[in-house]
Formats: sequence, structure tokens, C-alpha cells
Amino acid sequence: MPPRSKVAGLPAQVKAWLDQALVESNFSGYEALSAELEARGYQIGKSALHRYGSGFEDKLAALKLSSEQAKAVVQAAPDDEGAVNEALMRLVQEHLFKLLMAEGGKIDLPKVAKAVAELGRASVVQAKWKAEVRARAEAAAAKVDQIAKKGGLNAETVAEIRREILGVAS
Repeated sequence: MPPRSKVAGLPAQVKAWLDQALVESNFSGYEALSAELEARGYQIGKSALHRYGSGFEDKLAALKLSSEQAKAVVQAAPDDEGAVNEALMRLVQEHLFKLLMAEGGKIDLPKVAKAVAELGRASVVQAKWKAEVRARAEAAAAKVDQIAKKGGLNAETVAEIRREILGVAS
């Protein structure tokens, strides 16, 4: 088993500084970073920093790409009812189940259980949000009905506004 990374052993504040410095330097200047760490009392060579920085850069690039793709999807197909989130939760559930079945006792069950619990909580929050949105739409439609009863709108206009609020196709 390879030795533990010296970067992983840094205190949280120093590691946070290092991560920020790597981003700001566009993942370059490892000699200067090594010298700065040495001045702070930590002996980490430029090669070890480069190994850490390369992995960190890859993870950051993947995260940026995922974020950009998610923004593009949301812009291309707005999701007022949370269908994308719901589909994502189902996909994660499916993959966790496959992992559990494939690995048997070789997986970290507490981590999987925590992931399932968090997914369940997210599902509940999603359902609550959908119900709240629907209730607000129903309340808005009811206000339109009240306005109509006061003589402000004709029945056809009320029906059209109600369809728009509730998202019902004509």
C-alpha cells in the first residue's frame, strides 16, 4: 500500500489555502507552493504537490463540466415540477442497488446506508416542494375565480387563465 499523501495530512486551513492557491495559479508554480509550505513548516516536494494538483484539477474540471451541462439542460428544458431532479434520484437509487447487489459484502454499508437515507430525504423534500407549487397554483386559480364572481372577467377568460396557471392543455 502506498504511503498516505502528505497533502492529505495537512491541517484543514493549510489545505484550504493550498487548494485556493492552486486554483489561482492555474495549477502551476509548484516550486513556489512547495517553498511557501516549507516556510509554514510543512515539507512537501513539488512532485507530491503536482500529483495532488493534477488530481484536484481533474476533479475541478469534471465538476465545472457537470455544472455547465446542468445549466444548459435547465435552460433548454425548464423543470418547474422537478422532473429532472426526480429522475436523477431514481437513477442514483438504481445504481446504488446495482452496486449493493454486485459487491455483496465488499462495500462500505454505512456509507451506502447514509446515501440511501439522504436520497430518501431529498425525495421527501422534492415531493413537498411539488405539493407546495401545486397548492400555490390552485390558490392563484381560485383568486381568478373570485375576480370573475365580482364581474371582472367572463367565463371564457377565467377558464383560459385557469388553464395557464395550472398548466393544463386546452
